[in-house]
Amino acid sequence: MKHFPSPKGSPQNSRRSKAINLVERLLPFVGVFLLIFLWTGVASSGWINPVLLPTPIATLAELVKVLFQKEQNLWIDFGLTVMRTFQAFLIAAVLGIPLGIGLGSSEKVYRSVEFLIDFFRSTPASALIPLFILFFGTSDINKVAISAFAAFLVIVFNSAYGVMNARRSRILAAKVMGASRWAIFRDVLFWESLPQTFIGLRTGISVALVIVIVAEMFIGTQYGLGRRIIDSQQVLNVKDMYASILVTGILGYVLNMLFLVTEKRFVHWSGK
Repeated sequence: MKHFPSPKGSPQNSRRSKAINLVERLLPFVGVFLLIFLWTGVASSGWINPVLLPTPIATLAELVKVLFQKEQNLWIDFGLTVMRTFQAFLIAAVLGIPLGIGLGSSEKVYRSVEFLIDFFRSTPASALIPLFILFFGTSDINKVAISAFAAFLVIVFNSAYGVMNARRSRILAAKVMGASRWAIFRDVLFWESLPQTFIGLRTGISVALVIVIVAEMFIGTQYGLGRRIIDSQQVLNVKDMYASILVTGILGYVLNMLFLVTEKRFVHWSGK
């Protein structure tokens, strides 16, 4: 007896399509479930002292607890870290984007300062903390300044390369049509550079967050996620330490996704 393929609108194809869609929606969570499974297995196996590695459930319970306790409230540390991160990022973006676009519009000018940009961009910003302490002391200005410096270099680099790597075909087309240099810069180079600039912004805010956390750990401050993590480690409050690290990771992920969504919304021509 011959079996004929099911028509496209058949219930069988509909169920298969729903199953495929469900699998695709669950794919981003595979890594999360795998991490939780491995974490639970190692924490419950007895290989590591439970005091040093609590289970995910114990860590989440501690996270819920510190979110609502009055003393040493996590929201205060979270808010100050976010504020410092955005202050550093805004300074870096306001200064870095125009400078990067300006340097990228003249390749000779960029080549003349390329060594300095690459040198400081390749130098770990955390290694410059003692230098910034000499100039800015241990105030909040120091934490914002060193984070802004690290993010600034990333943004300048990506903005400049975005302009320099603009599609020559579109630039030539604008020249053939009689466009002036300013018109080419305004209507072609600027828009062509935006995809790479957004990559720089997305990387820049991640770098700013990392350096803010490191600065909070090692430069005197009363509040901040970095200070909370190092204080918890020093008094062996391991559950609070892991909860704070978890919040830091979630914050970094949310910031990255925010810029990805913004990029897809406003730079929809990227790669076309």
